Amino acid sequence: MADHASSAPRPDFLDKPTLSGDRVLLRPVTVDDVPALMPMFQDAETSRLTGSHDDGELDEARIRTWYDTRGAQDDRLDLAVVERTTGNVVGEVVLNEWDPDNESCNFRICLVPGSYGRGLGTEATRLIVGHGFQKLGLHRISLEVYAFNPRARRAYEKAGFVTEGVLRDALLWDSTWVDATVMSILAPEWFQSQQADGA
Repeated sequence: MADHASSAPRPDFLDKPTLSGDRVLLRPVTVDDVPALMPMFQDAETSRLTGSHDDGELDEARIRTWYDTRGAQDDRLDLAVVERTTGNVVGEVVLNEWDPDNESCNFRICLVPGSYGRGLGTEATRLIVGHGFQKLGLHRISLEVYAFNPRARRAYEKAGFVTEGVLRDALLWDSTWVDATVMSILAPEWFQSQQADGA
């Protein structure tokens, strides 16, 4: 039973790549990106869509410390999303919650307000998922999306994620219980889709 896990190579999360698409560039996120990312933390709608309960006053110093340590993380990958046409940092993508025994990670993405509806999130998702399977050797990448965020769910579906089930009443928001849909994509599905697309 343990042989499978021990034979799988350990993903190199210390390698922080730059991944290039038509609309976005993903690159290592740094403390210098904090000013561009701050609107994500200050926007009430972003907090709702991500289920981030306000735990008090926003602490920019703590946020700067967090981003200043991302390059040293050997169990997760945090990349900034840069819009190619403007060069602006418009969000972040993350592979985290690495499970070495099951060769899996969680995925999350967040874009700054005003960056939606242009395909940036879908392409950023495809880029980091491809990296997770092709370079890190992951088998499964999963996420959760709340019922009141159908736009994000459509973007995940476009990137190849499929619905696995529903976590009922997973979030209490403004005195209302909200379901979360669990979605995932598996390495064989990813590689099959790449072959179908001629990649």
